[in-house]
Amino acid sequence: MMLTSKASLRLTLLASAIFLVACQPKSDPKESEDQQKPAVVEQKPVELTLKGETVPSKVTLPDCDGKTCPEFTVERLQSNFPFIDKIIDQQVLKALGQILEIAEPDAKAAQADKKTEASAAAATEQQDSFDAQVQRYANSFIDLDNELKALSSNHQINLLVKPKIIQSQGKVVTVVVNSSSYLGGAHGSAAQQYYNFDLKKEKLVKLEDLLRPEKKAALEKLAHEAFKAWVTDSKLANSVSEYEQAWPFKLTENFLLGDQGLILQYGEYEIGPYVVGLPRLVIPYGQLQDVLKEEYLPQPKAKPASAPAVKSAS
Repeated sequence: MMLTSKASLRLTLLASAIFLVACQPKSDPKESEDQQKPAVVEQKPVELTLKGETVPSKVTLPDCDGKTCPEFTVERLQSNFPFIDKIIDQQVLKALGQILEIAEPDAKAAQADKKTEASAAAATEQQDSFDAQVQRYANSFIDLDNELKALSSNHQINLLVKPKIIQSQGKVVTVVVNSSSYLGGAHGSAAQQYYNFDLKKEKLVKLEDLLRPEKKAALEKLAHEAFKAWVTDSKLANSVSEYEQAWPFKLTENFLLGDQGLILQYGEYEIGPYVVGLPRLVIPYGQLQDVLKEEYLPQPKAKPASAPAVKSAS
């Protein structure tokens, strides 16, 4: 009888255990899979950015003290895109060449340096370095200052060439090379040259790269209309036709994609006398929809999502 009771007790305990296990909530297989999978974070494409600073060229100038000491300042760009630095270096030297003339290296001195192939290679590398080339222009600049002072001139001559990043992001980034000089003449001189780059393709972007096929004539027509408006608004002549007899319109390759439109930058004496300075013509983007490629037009800003209407309590 006791054995029968013990057996009954065991069966009762076993049945209770099975009942408790059966009552436990079952986990959803989909929920388990979701917990095991890591959350996928949507990553936005990283926009390339041009970063850098300008540093002065390492040139040697003679000591000078007084109000008529010559001022020679040349800077170069050091950025996170070496191909841009190389192009800007070349353009800084080009700007110097448009302001100053430099003498060719003395033939005897060059021959003396060519004692061995190694020394010749070293001399060539030194001569071709950026700072070495700038130094040659600095020497020419100082020679000019000495000549002017020998003529009892009290003028203070100066020269400045400096690049600057003005657009660091977007389809096109832009670096401007500003230059100015006064070399003892009736007045000084200035220039502003823009260089536009595609960071993804690592290439210099020219004006023709912006245009849709066979649209240069259309751009030239729009630019000519902007030129006429500029002549009229500036009251430069009695009529545009009269003005163009002396200063005919021409399309420049010096451009900048501005906030409001395509900016065409001109230099001194390109489309007007010295008194007009550095003229610029602006063609609004609204007039360029069928002229510029779509990627170079301003992208419409996304409209913010409207908040759901809140129902008033009745």
